[in-house]
Amino acid sequence: MKTEISHTSNHDALLRAVEILKGGGLVAFPTDTVYGVAAFPWSADGVARLYEAKQRPSDRPIPLLLSEIAHLNRVAALPPQSSHQVRQLIARFWPGGLTLVLPKTNVVPDAVSLGPAVAVRVPDLPLARELIRDAGGVLAVTSANLSGQPSPITAREVEQQLGGRIELILDGGPCEGGVPSSLLDCMRSPPLLLRRGAISKEDLQAVVGPIEAPLKSPPGQRLYR
Repeated sequence: MKTEISHTSNHDALLRAVEILKGGGLVAFPTDTVYGVAAFPWSADGVARLYEAKQRPSDRPIPLLLSEIAHLNRVAALPPQSSHQVRQLIARFWPGGLTLVLPKTNVVPDAVSLGPAVAVRVPDLPLARELIRDAGGVLAVTSANLSGQPSPITAREVEQQLGGRIELILDGGPCEGGVPSSLLDCMRSPPLLLRRGAISKEDLQAVVGPIEAPLKSPPGQRLYR
């Protein structure tokens, strides 16, 4: 497979990306944190190819990126024990570099997340949200790297790892954030910080109070990387 590279200044780039995604293909694109690679979440073949392209173990769920907060209730619910905290986190950090692990709804395919939870985020980059919006408001997205390798912040770094494995790379220049999102498990009370990233533990605690943050990475970090 030859991987296309199209600069985001190209008027037809997003149209081409949506066409590929809805056809079961894979597209890498910049976000506010690092480059992500996306599949159409309702395409079982597309999601399967996402696992294959990244050499991602099948027991690691795929996060969902949303174009707007309004799409959250399509794919996730608020845990009764922490619904107030989750609303506070969303109000403060979305759009932004915080991924929340929440109970999934019935529409989320097992191919995306086999268990009872799903990881969700609204990125703080207009280009990323526009692509997700044009594709229907929800995309299955994970970092655009081979599993276990560094997360890319440029289109060139994506090509070095996933060239020949995906259909299209949207080149939007270097990612300004350069650090993966923080990952907070809100299925627990207090919430558990599964991955330290763009939003600091201190900033999270300033909004919702105590959170757990083990010195060693808990199993969930491995699942969602």
